[in-house]
Amino acid sequence: MESKTFKVPNIGCDGCVNAVKGELSDLEGVSRVDGVVDTKMVTVEYEAPASWEKIVSALQEIDYAPEQV
Repeated sequence: MESKTFKVPNIGCDGCVNAVKGELSDLEGVSRVDGVVDTKMVTVEYEAPASWEKIVSALQEIDYAPEQV
């Protein structure tokens, strides 16, 4: 199981966090998604067949791309 915490600059409200949670929870292999509006941080736990690339792609599709580090 992998866990990643990252910033999503487009998060501005609880609805944004819920959109991110909904999108990522639909990916097979994602077991947990948490988000905090105030910090714009999201934590996702996943395992195969989910991958970081699939997570980024899903977020880009709904205009909540992770901040590039």
